[in-house]
Amino acid sequence: MAEAASLVEPGARRPGADAAPTPPPTPAGAPTAEPALPLDNAAGEPLVTARDERQELLEPGRALVLSDLAPPRLGAGEALIRLAYRMGVPGSTLAAPFAKAARPRLLGTVETPLEGDRAAGVALRAGHFLVHGVKAPIAQMEFESSTRLTPPFERVIHGFGWLRDLAASAPREQCLATAERVLRAWIEANPAPGKGPAWEIEHVGNRLRHWLVFAPWILSGEGTQLRAATLDAIAATARWLDRKVGKASDGLGAVMGWTALVAAGLLLPEGKPRRLYAEAGLARALGELVAEDGGTLSRSPLAQVDAIAALVDLRACYAAVKRDPPPFVGTMLELLVPPLLSLLHGDGGLGNWQGAGAVRAERIAALVEASGVRTRPLKDARQWGYQRVAARKSVLVLDAAPPPLPRHARAGCASTLAFEFSADGQRIVVNCGGAAFAGGQVPARIEQGLRATAAHSTLVLDETNSTAVLMHGKLGTGVNEVEIDRRTLDLTGGSATRIEASHDGYAARHGLVHRRILILRDTGHELRGEDVLLPAGKTGKRGKIGYAIRFHLGRGVEARLSDDRRGAGLALPDGSYWQFRMAGGDDGGELSIEESLWVDGQGRAHPVEQLVIQGMTSRSGGTFSWLLKKMG
Repeated sequence: MAEAASLVEPGARRPGADAAPTPPPTPAGAPTAEPALPLDNAAGEPLVTARDERQELLEPGRALVLSDLAPPRLGAGEALIRLAYRMGVPGSTLAAPFAKAARPRLLGTVETPLEGDRAAGVALRAGHFLVHGVKAPIAQMEFESSTRLTPPFERVIHGFGWLRDLAASAPREQCLATAERVLRAWIEANPAPGKGPAWEIEHVGNRLRHWLVFAPWILSGEGTQLRAATLDAIAATARWLDRKVGKASDGLGAVMGWTALVAAGLLLPEGKPRRLYAEAGLARALGELVAEDGGTLSRSPLAQVDAIAALVDLRACYAAVKRDPPPFVGTMLELLVPPLLSLLHGDGGLGNWQGAGAVRAERIAALVEASGVRTRPLKDARQWGYQRVAARKSVLVLDAAPPPLPRHARAGCASTLAFEFSADGQRIVVNCGGAAFAGGQVPARIEQGLRATAAHSTLVLDETNSTAVLMHGKLGTGVNEVEIDRRTLDLTGGSATRIEASHDGYAARHGLVHRRILILRDTGHELRGEDVLLPAGKTGKRGKIGYAIRFHLGRGVEARLSDDRRGAGLALPDGSYWQFRMAGGDDGGELSIEESLWVDGQGRAHPVEQLVIQGMTSRSGGTFSWLLKKMG
């Protein structure tokens, strides 16, 4: 990484911020607290000293093929088999050149430790799909690939993820009729490989993997005709994927395709050539999916979840045929889990980042348990891009990296320098989230709005996005670099973690750089923030420009403005009380309470409120300080 000098030295005064102001008195009737420590003492000397100094300039992430993510070493004979299979020689010819090709059958029964959503499975047995809170009757579902479904339904219907949910709902004997009903309808609607959503590489990979892992649910019925058609479909899909897997639209799609091919090589007859070929492809695809710290280049926690789940299933496929998986499978699981944990709040649920909703704690815990990885959250993930600070029972997460590149983005969001904050298991400041769930209960028409900068808890300049939000989850120009400095501060009576970061997303259009400083005390009960606008060039522009600093509040948080409209009291569902105060200044900024929404892990949108500091500021820059503190 290239080092870069900080625009604002820790403890130094910034333009327009001679000293951090002490918050005005607490409104009558509100709990009281000790006054917050100022950043400087009366003599102008810093009250804090910095240690563990680290400073980097983050450029857009790039794929790193890790040295230990290599396919298994092969002898000369196996290497020749892999080469021949890649060149198109049939697997039956390579595995048994003088024998008749084996009929399709499965060589083992897979027992995956990863369970599905029981409620969705129960709904299936009752006759309808349940996808992100939306019910769709099986009898009315159009399974043809030419039919345009919303993205959530495409993933479930064509990826056959519903099999996992069905398996979690009841004993297998009670699920067979439902599984066969849906499977028969899908095969009849898609008798041969074709085009359209059903034949996107990611959906095909998921479908083939689920067919193999949950084979007892689709091959144990009494109908021999459906059983034969299903086995033929499995074999035909694997052959199609052999030829098409290299055309995946992104890294996660490629990983899903290669994972399915490895599983097919393990569980179908004469599969050794396919397995050798696919293991090499999977190792390469995994290396291209993640950055060096294990975070996916899409920066999407949902992609992180999907990659872990696929590898958990694949490891179960190896166990089914009594083979040890290649070392890179375990290595990748150990890399993928810590970054995911870094986005969890005190309630154990996922934060709302890059289109994700707040996936509930039970699902994340089950995924981590199934992975077999025992580790701690990755608090300082430079390529994954999220900074995590845990102070007792409080958790702060900051987006401190450029957005994903267009080719990696999945429901990409213009969320640079947004943060989420929770205390004692209660989310206080959040992002809206949920763009990846659009098409369920979240209307598809607001998908782009949920990906906008204004849908995140950060500063918005002139009502524009820090990075352009495009159609189909993609992003355009905007933030190219993020400067980050993280250190521990020694305070009077304790310590704090200080994160200072800046981005250039508004530099080209408005000539300003946004710098955000967050300081969380070790008690977890005081979060001090400062948002600074600095000229991108040597001289600032003339005139004024509108700004808004948004703080979307967690579900159940009740906000009330103080009499002077410079602060707000926040009553949390657990009975605790927090106070938000903005610093005084001559920028004309005002604090208001506006409506917002927050999307949970089931794809349901909930009405919430947001605090908004907004006004006009000079184009030559400005400083806006604020404080969030627990009272009582």
